[in-house]
Amino acid sequence: MRLFIAEKPSLARAIAEVLPRPHKKEEGCIRAANGDVVSWCIGHLLEQAEPEAYNPVFKKWQLDHLPISPDEWQLQPKPKTRKQLSVLRKLVKEADQLVHAGDPDREGQLLVDEVIDYLKTPQTKRRNAQRLLVSDLNPSAIKRAMGELRSNSEFISLSVSALARSRADWLYGINLTRAWTIKGQQAGNRGVLSVGRVQTPVLGLVVRRDQEIRNFVSKPFYEVQASIHLNEGAPLCFHARWQPSEACRPYQDEDGRVLNPKLAQNVVNRIRQQPAQVKAFDKKPGKQNAPLPYNLSSLQIDAAKAFGMAAKTVLDICQSLYEKHQLITYPRSDCRYLPGDHHKEMPQISAAIRSVLTDAEKMIQYTDKSRRSPAFNDKKVGAHHAIIPTSKKNSGHLSDSETKIYRLIARQYLMQFCDLYSYSDTRINLEIAGGSFSARERITLTEGWKALLPAKDKKSSPLPDLSVGQTVWSGEPVFEEKHTEPPKHYTDATLLAAMTGIARHVKDAELRKVLKDTDGLGTEATRASIIELLFKRKFLQRTGKSIQGTETGKQLISVLPESCSHPDMTALWEKQLNDISEGQGSYNGFMQPLNQELGSLVAAARVATMPAMTSNNPGGGKSTFRRRRKRAKKPA
Repeated sequence: MRLFIAEKPSLARAIAEVLPRPHKKEEGCIRAANGDVVSWCIGHLLEQAEPEAYNPVFKKWQLDHLPISPDEWQLQPKPKTRKQLSVLRKLVKEADQLVHAGDPDREGQLLVDEVIDYLKTPQTKRRNAQRLLVSDLNPSAIKRAMGELRSNSEFISLSVSALARSRADWLYGINLTRAWTIKGQQAGNRGVLSVGRVQTPVLGLVVRRDQEIRNFVSKPFYEVQASIHLNEGAPLCFHARWQPSEACRPYQDEDGRVLNPKLAQNVVNRIRQQPAQVKAFDKKPGKQNAPLPYNLSSLQIDAAKAFGMAAKTVLDICQSLYEKHQLITYPRSDCRYLPGDHHKEMPQISAAIRSVLTDAEKMIQYTDKSRRSPAFNDKKVGAHHAIIPTSKKNSGHLSDSETKIYRLIARQYLMQFCDLYSYSDTRINLEIAGGSFSARERITLTEGWKALLPAKDKKSSPLPDLSVGQTVWSGEPVFEEKHTEPPKHYTDATLLAAMTGIARHVKDAELRKVLKDTDGLGTEATRASIIELLFKRKFLQRTGKSIQGTETGKQLISVLPESCSHPDMTALWEKQLNDISEGQGSYNGFMQPLNQELGSLVAAARVATMPAMTSNNPGGGKSTFRRRRKRAKKPA
């Protein structure tokens, strides 16, 4: 008997649909006519044991107990899903062949692997286990995946990475939350001061941005533009911006803005009604590929910009489009590329898009099924690929929000079959009364994939064709006093972008060098839940679209060591976890430095002096914190 173990019931039902009928539904499984059985987990059936499972004295929160670090890790069944675990125990014993059908990511890999391990499955059966990778719940896609089963042992590194992440979150969260909650209680705070390996650096990003805004002092700066005419008395042709020379450096800020109004006014007086000589003229055509199809974070960012949707809302909508409607592929993907053989499915997917969107033809008219964007690249695709529409035609009603998200996904997919966006860039450098001025302009030649985007207002007339050495005329200059503006509060879009490309926010220059542009805090699947967790624990609050820290959140960041609230350490750990998943790092190489750092952080907390804190009971007490941590599928 072959046993398929799916991550959740919806996937199990989809797998069963392609197995021979008649089917026999039993408690916790479906038996097919050929003897195959499909069963399922319900998310994580197991969870990390509480500290008191290792030693009863740990039930009471005391600084003297810390750091708590198990020698042998223990998992325990979740009470609500214990029954399904019992079903799997019987089926695993009965099965001749196991097929791992967890979601195609590291968490999905661990979720089923840990059940197989917990049930003490014989080594031979484990070695022979196969892996079914499903990213589309439609029958044709599942049949194709059935024909491409791989050895489950190929994915050990994914499972080890997820295991290291899970244990790191437990160690960091348990020890530092207990340490700082106890210190907070000593300072008058009645709630739980939750500290997490990922959530606290995210909170730190928001709180420090709030501080920058509060402390910001606006300063005036000055810009000068020359009004250029082709000759004296001719109509205005274009404006050229003054480029201060090196001699002006003492009068500029770190961003090159001129702070001295007299200097700018002097330039105005010098260039008024003066000849201007063309020092450089450059006109170059260019082409731009369509943006790649979405992964989850890029979709969440665009949805937040376009519709103001929270990251968790977008993920929930995607899960519905994937599981309930089967209209999109696996949504928790971190990949933005597609397998090469997916290219031939474009006609069927386009037909499906037509059935879902009443205005689909407005986009599809610009496509050509023979075009092939760089998104189709087998070398860039791992266990899962980018989020795209499936070939399933709509057979039910979509909500307004579901339609909006589907349209974004469909548009991004169809762009891969559009012409390139082509343009012409013009640059003019001028010399006027010894000063340098420049003008730049980009003119669209063919819209290509941009024709699928909402129309924007057209820009002014293109710059004229000039020749080097040509003399034109500088008429009445434009003198502008502007004022520096504070940074903007984070929104869902900008906070997700910061979490995704964390290198920009890392302080250590050497660490920045080793981080990729895509290295981030958390994973595609966890970022939305991390942000929501900070709201639930009353560390963050919303004001319109803005995300800001609460008083408790600010106070917590103010007392924590910088290494806890800055992203450097966590960004490095995230990179190491990613290296493990790619077979380039080791479990011990990650966990040993983490344990050492944890010991130092606990020691620092033990001797820290906490100022009096304002308590708004963010966590609701110790027991509430434990219940919340148990419920979380993926700890922060």
